[in-house]
Order: sequence, then C-alpha cells, then structure tokens
Amino acid sequence: MSQAPSEIQRPPITPESRESEPRHEQTLTATGAPSRTAGTAPAGTTAPAPAKRRDAYFDNVKYLAIVLVAVAHAWEPVMDGSRTARALYMVVYTFHMPAFILVSGYFSRSFDMSPAKVKRLVTGVAVPYVLFETAYSLFKRYAGEGDAPITLLDPLFLTWFLIALFIWRVTTPIWQSLRHPLPVALVIAALASVTPGIGDDLDLQRVCQLLPFFVLGLLMKPEHFQMIRRREVRLAAVPVFAGTLLFAYWAAPRMQLGWFYRSNSAQEMDFPWWAGVVMTLAMFGCALVLTVAFLSWVPRRHMWFTALGAGTICGYLLHGFLVRGADYYNLVDRYEWLTGPVGLVVVSLVAAAAVTLLCTPPVRRVMRFATEPDMNWAFRSRSPAKR
Repeated sequence: MSQAPSEIQRPPITPESRESEPRHEQTLTATGAPSRTAGTAPAGTTAPAPAKRRDAYFDNVKYLAIVLVAVAHAWEPVMDGSRTARALYMVVYTFHMPAFILVSGYFSRSFDMSPAKVKRLVTGVAVPYVLFETAYSLFKRYAGEGDAPITLLDPLFLTWFLIALFIWRVTTPIWQSLRHPLPVALVIAALASVTPGIGDDLDLQRVCQLLPFFVLGLLMKPEHFQMIRRREVRLAAVPVFAGTLLFAYWAAPRMQLGWFYRSNSAQEMDFPWWAGVVMTLAMFGCALVLTVAFLSWVPRRHMWFTALGAGTICGYLLHGFLVRGADYYNLVDRYEWLTGPVGLVVVSLVAAAAVTLLCTPPVRRVMRFATEPDMNWAFRSRSPAKR
C-alpha cells in the first residue's frame, strides 16, 4: 500500500465486528432502535436467547468505507500531476481509515479476554494476518520484486490493519478500566509522532497514532450514532465537506501526504518535533469532523449493498492484490490516458466495482478458510464446570 491504510465480521467491517454486543445490551435493529422479543417464556422455563439482528446501518457503513479505501488506493498511481485528484485523495485519506477504526472499536466494546473471544481474535485477526502477510510477500516476490523477504514483523501494504486491530483489541480491557482513556490515547499518539526510534516493527508508529480512533469507538454508545444521524447533522455535513474540499485544493501542492498515512514521525518527514504534536491533534480533529459527516449520510435502511457489509474483510484483504498487480504490471505507464480526468473516473469506477464483487457472499464462502477459519482443533475444549 502506499503508506496508507492506506486500510476496518461475522459481524462488521473486518474481523472487528465478529465480537457480539455485551449480553446486557439490547440488540439494535436496522433503524437503530432496540429490537424486542415477542411474547414471554412459559412459567418455569428459560426463554432461548433471541437471535441478534444485523444492523443495516453499520453494514452500510462498512461497505461504503471499504469502497473509499479501495478507490483511494487506486488513485495513488494516477493522481500525480492532478491537483484536483490529490485534493480528493487527501480528503478521503483524512477520514476513511479513522471511520473504519472507530467502528472497529465500537464493536470491540465487549472484548474481555474470555476464552471464546480470544479464540475469535486469533482466528479472525491473527491467523488472517499471518496468511495474508505471507501471501502479499510471495506476490511481491514473484510478481514485483524478486528478493522480497517474508516477515511477520514488517506488515506489507494493507495487512498493517490486522496487526493493529489485534493490538488494539488485546488492550481493550486496559482502556475500559481508565478514567479518561481518550486523553491518554491522544498523548500516546502525540508522543509517537515525535519518536522516530519506534521503527517499522509491527507498524507500531501507525498503531499508536491511530489508537485514539479505536479508543473513541470503545467509548461510543448506540445513542451517539443516533445523534450523528440527526437531520441537522446531515445538513451541516454538506458545507463541511465543501469547505474541506476547497481547503484541500489549496493545500494539495503544499502539504506532505505523510501526515495522512500516520506511519512516520515528524522528524522523519523533516519537520521539527513540535509539528508532530500539533499535527496529531489537528488531524484527529479534522478526521473526527469528517467521520461524523460521513456517518451522518450513510443510509439507515436496507440497501442493495447492505448484505455486502458482512464481507468487507474479503474486499479489504483481496483488493490489494489488484492494486499491487496493476502497479507491478506498470499499467499507468502503458496507458497514459489513465492519468487524465477520464482515467481517474474509470479507475474509480473499476476499483469500486472490483471491491464490491470481492465482498459478495460467493467470495466470502471461498475465502472463509483464510478469513474465518474453523480452528477448534487448535483450542482446548472446556468442561461445563470450568466455564
């Protein structure tokens, strides 16, 4: 991946939503209102736990976010020389991964290191990381650079999100025990931005700098999303995005893209250390405002693409092979018209269509061995007395 997440279940956007909501919380319907169970259990019997319904809103969020991720990745090789394309890229990169991560944190609220959830974390995050990190390394070796090493310590392209999600989720109990977790996370992000010695192992620079969005997601409740979807917020989102686009057009030739990738310290980008602190807070504020604006316009009802929200982990992990393949094939050099306005539109449509296909149920079924592996054989069975 360029530098960015350019990157995000059986539940949500990536393995994150594989965690179910806490049992004491009510299940949300597609409209965001609590669902109700009809009837009551006969006297002297125990009612079966009601099946949880997927919330169409969050599936829509996941699908639209993954489309933005894929389109932004596709823009990278064709936006050189186009100030407009660079401005659009900067706007999308400001919030698409923060939105992805915030929702991941929201669906991680119930993570408590219990055996069942640790198993889901390993099978839904750690194993896919190992498999796809290896796959991308082999792809790079045989399709791009012949001497590309295979290592699990230096995430390649978009696999950084999986190892980041693993680290964030494992630390969830810590954040939930703190009195003021968000300020602490912001301090960690700011310190990371002025610490070049962190290095590239596990992409910890990016893990630390994006941590506040995950922590914010942990703090959010259903009513917060209901507030975001209010009509006045949607109306305010229009001038917010318009103003952001104008500012981005002005800043496009003046601002380094490294600030958006959050993978380097200020010193590594030839800025004074204090710039890292200022930009960390500024980028967090901008990303938060745009994320709220984006979330406010996501449809609440069931749409034609809603069902694809369950397969975004496949779309996220697989679209990178297409992006990298086009890069290794020198597609832009072969077809120079792709760098023009028409080419930008074509690339955007192709990227959106490709990631949409990769999120479909048939692809999800085929890739289940890698994204949702059945690994009961690797875990101890627990007797009822120990549960």
